[in-house]
Amino acid sequence: MLITVAGFKGGIGKTTTAVHLACYFSQLGQTLLVDGDPNRSATGWSKRGDTNFPFKVVDLMQAALYSPKYEHIVIDTAARPDQDELQALANGCNLLVLPTTPDALAIDALLQTLDLLMSLGSDRYRILLTMIHPKPVKMAQQARAALSELPLFDTEIRRLIAYEKASLMGVPVYQVKDRMAKIAWSDYEQVGKEITK
Repeated sequence: MLITVAGFKGGIGKTTTAVHLACYFSQLGQTLLVDGDPNRSATGWSKRGDTNFPFKVVDLMQAALYSPKYEHIVIDTAARPDQDELQALANGCNLLVLPTTPDALAIDALLQTLDLLMSLGSDRYRILLTMIHPKPVKMAQQARAALSELPLFDTEIRRLIAYEKASLMGVPVYQVKDRMAKIAWSDYEQVGKEITK
């Protein structure tokens, strides 16, 4: 399985999604995370911890060498891909995961991405709503309604401090000592199950 995580806007949970999908797939077989983001966020995350991630992290230049050895590959891409990059991303994976926060600016950026994908004739993508505020905030419901005709994950990723702690500590969220860590991990487990069912 080759999963690519992409988005037109920064700060939407792209790297968090890539890291935790790689964690999920590492339970199913040998997994590689390719850090294609110039900021090297996933690489930095993996180097901050005392323990190793349950998968290997390499940069884009190393991907060709390592990829044949792995059953599952997750790619964290640079934000704001142009049309040619988006076409290569969409055609080069089993599923393109498009995280977005439910705010208007992020949805606008997502819709630009979707326009490009539709013009390219690509249909191997799914939208993941991230950083969802708890009720009574209704932004996620409004975003889901606005995107209801598009392929959306049923699962939403909640806005939890546990993810920030995980990034700072250099570990997956399930290794964080936080009362919400198990809930945070269960959100990504559900996304992984939606991908593999």
